[in-house]
Amino acid sequence: MTFFAEIFEGLRISWAAIRANRMRSVLTTLGVIIGVLTVTMMATAINGLNSTFQTSISIMGADVVYVQRFGWFMDRNEWLRSRNRREITMEQVRGVERQLTTAQAISPVAMTRKDLVYQRRNGGAVQIIGTTEKQVETGGLNMSQGRFFAAAEVEGARPVCVIGDDVATRMFPNESPLGRRLQVGDRTLEVVGVVEKRGRFLGMFSLDEVVFLPVTFFFNAYEQRPDLRIDVKVGSLAGIEETREELIGIMRKLRKTPPGAPDDFAINQQEAFVQNFNKVGGTIAALGLFVTGLSLFVGGIGIMNIMFVSVSERTKEIGIRRAIGAKRRTILLQFLIESVLLCVMGGIIALLLSAPITLVVALFLPAALSPSIILIALGVSITTGVISGFVPAYRASQMSPVDALRTE
Repeated sequence: MTFFAEIFEGLRISWAAIRANRMRSVLTTLGVIIGVLTVTMMATAINGLNSTFQTSISIMGADVVYVQRFGWFMDRNEWLRSRNRREITMEQVRGVERQLTTAQAISPVAMTRKDLVYQRRNGGAVQIIGTTEKQVETGGLNMSQGRFFAAAEVEGARPVCVIGDDVATRMFPNESPLGRRLQVGDRTLEVVGVVEKRGRFLGMFSLDEVVFLPVTFFFNAYEQRPDLRIDVKVGSLAGIEETREELIGIMRKLRKTPPGAPDDFAINQQEAFVQNFNKVGGTIAALGLFVTGLSLFVGGIGIMNIMFVSVSERTKEIGIRRAIGAKRRTILLQFLIESVLLCVMGGIIALLLSAPITLVVALFLPAALSPSIILIALGVSITTGVISGFVPAYRASQMSPVDALRTE
């Protein structure tokens, strides 16, 4: 008998054995179903998190650095050492604009939150950003309507603003916002443009609940000396390190930092988010691997136990087959195929169950049952079947025909 004929014969006998014990087979696969379902859901969730993160982080721009008072991911000790740092001022922003030679665009950013009102419609509190016309470049902004405010409007501290897509939809549902007068806090500003929709950052913070206005008007209307952030667009990834070094030298000089003293400011960039996310992602993946491994271990033990029972029940059958010339390899393949078939059935059921669960997850994350996840699930099922069924199958293949036939 050829190898492929042995496999076909093993499939036929295994399927007949599974059908003869339907209830036992279903109960046996429950552990595998739970294990494979866990694998599938974990892979789907991790893919969704990665997709969300990549979409969010791309908004920041890989070639943009941010000069701020504090670092993004400071631990408690670092924050305690840094809490008395002086604010970054507009004079320092102008100094950077004059002296920095490696930047494509520079813009200051001042932030606060104010309530919006248009006619009798109250839009609640949103983020207010005071900046300059250069924010279009440093923030990677695209306009869906109108324009961004001009340099002359920044110089003249004009009461104009550019709003995010969500603000436009909520405050002006049935009309164009361009030219309308929007009350921001206790001041009224003319809307000159709407920023193209940008979505949510890390799935949590809306980037479209925002109002941009000239930083000079921000000083006059809301805060005279806010703690500024300086956004610096380098223009290329290759120039990031050179720009960082130049920025450090300029900022230390502008802030009169003594020689040998640590920097009293931070230069943040996208890479900090990537490194922090990788740490968190690694922890989640390790935890997921432990949970899925535990689930599959329990399922595999169940398969192994039932295969031992199956071998015990069919000892006489094994003896007859060996007596009429069946090879040990044939017996080994038969029981291995039965074990794998049980696990693959469990894997298919798990995939069918995971489809509606994925649709629910997709309401919160960009999750989908990709072909790679399906292949992983089936591969895990086959591997679990081989590992769980090998010892019982090997024991069956090593039985002596005489001893097997004597078994009652």
